Amino acid sequence: MLVNDDLQQRWWNLEASLVERFGKKPDLEAILFLIGIQEFGQIRETFSKEEKQDLMHIAVCSLLSNSGYYEMEGVDEEGWPHFRQLKPMPPMNPVEQENFIKDHVLLYFEK
Repeated sequence: MLVNDDLQQRWWNLEASLVERFGKKPDLEAILFLIGIQEFGQIRETFSKEEKQDLMHIAVCSLLSNSGYYEMEGVDEEGWPHFRQLKPMPPMNPVEQENFIKDHVLLYFEK
């Protein structure tokens, strides 16, 4: 339980810093979207719904590449990164999956 308490406290600290920066509290999806934009490297005024999903996918792949689950294969002609899965994800229930992603998000922001 202590590990989850530490994760929760670190998550609240990240949320607080993002509220300070952006003026409102982002949820996990919004944070993944921000990471996806950062990793994509192209800032636009608008993204289509499909592009937003792609940006969140880029974020998840980028985050999990730090643990050896994915590696970037390259970038296409439009600048979109593409990833290859290196190993399967361990079986997790939805709460464990969310905490797993949150932990990787926290590591990303620590860098």
